[in-house]
Amino acid sequence: MKRVRLISRLDIKGENLIKGIHLEGLRVIGSPSEYALKYYNQGADELIFMDTVASLYGRNHLGNIIKSVSEEIFIPMTVGGGIRSVENAIEILRLGADKVAVNTAAVMRPNLISEISNALGSQALVVSIEAKKISTDKWEIYTDNGRESTGIDLVDWLTEVESLGAGEILLTSVDNEGTRKGFDLELIKTASNTISIPIIASGGMGKYKDLQDAVNEAGADAIAMADILHFNRMTFASIREQSINSKIVIRKYCE
Repeated sequence: MKRVRLISRLDIKGENLIKGIHLEGLRVIGSPSEYALKYYNQGADELIFMDTVASLYGRNHLGNIIKSVSEEIFIPMTVGGGIRSVENAIEILRLGADKVAVNTAAVMRPNLISEISNALGSQALVVSIEAKKISTDKWEIYTDNGRESTGIDLVDWLTEVESLGAGEILLTSVDNEGTRKGFDLELIKTASNTISIPIIASGGMGKYKDLQDAVNEAGADAIAMADILHFNRMTFASIREQSINSKIVIRKYCE
């Protein structure tokens, strides 16, 4: 039986936790470290930290944050943004992360996926995919935090990254991100029908039913949440409680 993971996604610019709509119009929320600790104490299964401007500057700037929070947080942490080599990935893991996420650099050079997977194991590699709908049942891959179109078809890219050794996919709907209108269920369903590795659904959760639909209708293996947590509209405790009532099997805290 599938046990769904509840994940807090923290998008970071400079020293600030931020939140946008369609990955744009970024609003400062507060201290990433404080929010990470808050979600850990609330019962998050995992945390994802994304440096939203790393691809612009060519390196990940989250080292100090990760090193600091890893001393107080004992659940898996994924760090993404600006990782362009195995050496970059190793550095992030040494600072306390458990997994790295790649997007822009992997699109530019897909062999990066196999290099990291071969060096560190697929369990340490998340491929982040930002997708925009272009027509019925078709999505295009975007990079640079949703800023740059690539012309790459979603299904083609999913198939390639799985074959190259990705351990799981962080799948973000650029169209739905930050809107509170729910996940793009067709996007998630298309991905889950295309590949066999786990899919983390991201972008659009506004209420509990959105999680239900992403899991039951679309096949998501994990749910990444930001806005709904940052603005205190739900907590991990309330999500777990509703999951029991709706018979969705959530991974037990710290399992």
